[in-house]
Amino acid sequence: MSISGIAGTALSGMRAQTTRISAIASNVANSSAPGHTRLNTNLTSAASGGVEAIVSPTASDVDLATELTDLIEAEQSYKANAVVFETGADMWEMLMSIKRD
Repeated sequence: MSISGIAGTALSGMRAQTTRISAIASNVANSSAPGHTRLNTNLTSAASGGVEAIVSPTASDVDLATELTDLIEAEQSYKANAVVFETGADMWEMLMSIKRD
């Protein structure tokens, strides 16, 4: 995989986790609203590499403990993708400095 491919995959992961966190925020904000159905985020492999987030309503009620657990998981996943992205950027910078010399 190329350095730009690594960065692209990590970026898609960060975008997917951002979408997931938005769905969690909506669930928490509307947990006591009558008629609100929980939003669930499914992560799928993208054809071009990386991951896509698909948000869909479910028939279940919002459980704040589940939402908190999902939020922690999304945060850790976002951080892991950010580290991969930064490592790819560092590799790209090193490659460019070698090329200039």
